[in-house]
Amino acid sequence: MDGIERPRVALLNVGSEATKGSATVREADALIRRHADPGFDYCGYAEGSDVFQGQLDVVVCDGFVGNVMLKASEGLTRMLVERVQMAFESRLTGRLASLLAKPVLKRLKQELDPVRYNGASLLGLKHIVVKSHGGAQADGFYYAILRALHEVEQALPAQLAKRFC
Repeated sequence: MDGIERPRVALLNVGSEATKGSATVREADALIRRHADPGFDYCGYAEGSDVFQGQLDVVVCDGFVGNVMLKASEGLTRMLVERVQMAFESRLTGRLASLLAKPVLKRLKQELDPVRYNGASLLGLKHIVVKSHGGAQADGFYYAILRALHEVEQALPAQLAKRFC
């Protein structure tokens, strides 16, 4: 979908050991290993701390866990942006440094903005469904619609059915 030739995929779990996690997660791991697909590199289990390390392209989890992960990520992003702003504003030298850093910080804030990543794809369906954040505004819906259009262009449900059914 995102032009990654061989995406690195992991299953989110409470630990990397084979004995950890719910029966459903362990069963999903066994199924993925049994039906390995040459189109992606299955990396096994990932823990929450692995998600933002840059070593994975796709992290698979159930809806509850995914929602918690997304909401926690959004909260962390907001807190970090606020803390950086407060650090710059706390002293005169910080305010001067912020003038120099302003373009970089603005770009970083835009890249980290959760609104840009609004829209979770529900996979395993016959048609495309992109679930938008409940509190999304117009710009959030815009990004969710872009995601859905991209999935239509790539014929995502047909591709998944071809590979996994």
